[in-house]
Amino acid sequence: MLDMAAGTFPAEAPPGRADWIGVLAKALPIEVETAFAAIDAPPAYAFLRRPEIGMVMVRGRAGGTGERFNLGEMTVTRCAVQVADGGIGYGYVAGRDKRHAELAAVLDAMLQDEARRDALLASVIEPLRTAQSDRRRTASAKAAATRVDFFTMVRGED
Repeated sequence: MLDMAAGTFPAEAPPGRADWIGVLAKALPIEVETAFAAIDAPPAYAFLRRPEIGMVMVRGRAGGTGERFNLGEMTVTRCAVQVADGGIGYGYVAGRDKRHAELAAVLDAMLQDEARRDALLASVIEPLRTAQSDRRRTASAKAAATRVDFFTMVRGED
């Protein structure tokens, strides 16, 4: 949160912030919308940066560890908000869903408030994480069902 008197940001982020930002970014927009709607008394907030769509360059590594290369561009949406208690939140999501980025930013700001954090982690972040894990497991099972094992047979020739 911004220290209004000094005009500075805190030295470090709250523990787990990178994790919850990742969960919010990877969640389906309808899941974030549903989770936000279930929150009792969501705070009023103002935009510091309205949701906007842009591009980022996605980089890869050959073989996962080799030389870096530009894989291509990807559309992202970002947003920054300040909630009524002064907390500042940021939302970055893949794609063009402005509402998803907005709600991710509001939830990020709310999660930085220690008084709300534990309840929000339990009611918002953990269910979103579980849904993501279930989707990943389903996709893996579907891919595994089509797996073909190749093996080499030794021919009887000398």
